[in-house]
Amino acid sequence: MRRLSRRKALSLVKELDAFPKVSDSYVETSTSGGTVSLIAFSTMALLSVLEFFVYQDTWMKYEYEVDKDFSSKLRINVDVTVAMRCQHVGADILDLAETMITSGGLQYEPVVFELTPKQREWQSTLHRIQNRLREEHALQEVLYKSLLKGAPTALPPRDAVFMQSPDACRIHGDIYVNKVAGNLHITVGKPIHHPQGHAHIAAFVSHESYNFSHRIDRLCFGEEIPGIINPLDGTEKITYDNNQMYQYFITVVPTKLKTYKITADTHQFSVTERERVINHTAGSHGVSGIFFKYDTSSLMVTVSEQHMPLWQFLVRLCGIIGGIYSTTGMLHSLIGFCFDIVCCRFNLGVYRRREDAQLQMNNLSNHHAPLLAPNAAAHE
Repeated sequence: MRRLSRRKALSLVKELDAFPKVSDSYVETSTSGGTVSLIAFSTMALLSVLEFFVYQDTWMKYEYEVDKDFSSKLRINVDVTVAMRCQHVGADILDLAETMITSGGLQYEPVVFELTPKQREWQSTLHRIQNRLREEHALQEVLYKSLLKGAPTALPPRDAVFMQSPDACRIHGDIYVNKVAGNLHITVGKPIHHPQGHAHIAAFVSHESYNFSHRIDRLCFGEEIPGIINPLDGTEKITYDNNQMYQYFITVVPTKLKTYKITADTHQFSVTERERVINHTAGSHGVSGIFFKYDTSSLMVTVSEQHMPLWQFLVRLCGIIGGIYSTTGMLHSLIGFCFDIVCCRFNLGVYRRREDAQLQMNNLSNHHAPLLAPNAAAHE
């Protein structure tokens, strides 16, 4: 009984077979079928290789949420060179809460404003990258993923000693400020902390020595990440007026960067530039200098690097192979059908001649059969 039930079960499973085997004697091969198969296999191989490259690639996913962190400090990284002597300029920050932050974290270094040929070449390359970033925003994802492969993004040091005396001041360092709107400004005179307000000692500086031509080698917010290019990196402004005023209006967006190479809390920012000449007679009031007016956004952006999962890659690969196999089979059958029609293989006359030949063969067989019967009787 067990063997009988087992045979019934096997026969039932056999009847449910959706992939019946066809004997090789019933399979007919053709040159056209071989050609189509060769094209199909080549296409499968090519698309499978391309799909593997897509599987290896990654993309950046952007998510937005409200920034709930208001208690932490905002770090500002500064590296600006001004075409004035260090004893004539000063930098500090005054935020919206009237909190004055002196330049305790900044260093003043006497340098030569003119760049060496090597530094000028580096700056030209940086300008080209900046122009491409403004035109093609997708390049920022490339920078996030590769981080320029660790390439230096700071101004290379001078490789030779010039006999020219320093005529500029490099102001560099980092400052921690409150996460509110503020104003980082570089102007004439050293800043002083005054209970009644904000002041710079500029009385002892000659007006003819004013020159706010400057170069921004680095300006970023948050954690400094090597390889990331910021909007103002490499900016250079040259003026021949003593009363020039430069303003940069910056909107800072907190950003969490999560890639396969680095995880960091940094900040992106957009900037709008404005410059004008101070002329009180013409109604253009203000103070000569360089002003970075920044404000923080209430939204936080999370940039994470995504990768295609393995199961999705396998599903797409099966879809490619199965789709090409089925499509080429249908196309081959359709082309063969059309070819038969064009060649008149379905002409009724052809089949009529075949039927007549078959009838003649049947008649001959029927005619010889009675002749054998009497002979057989005679022998008996």
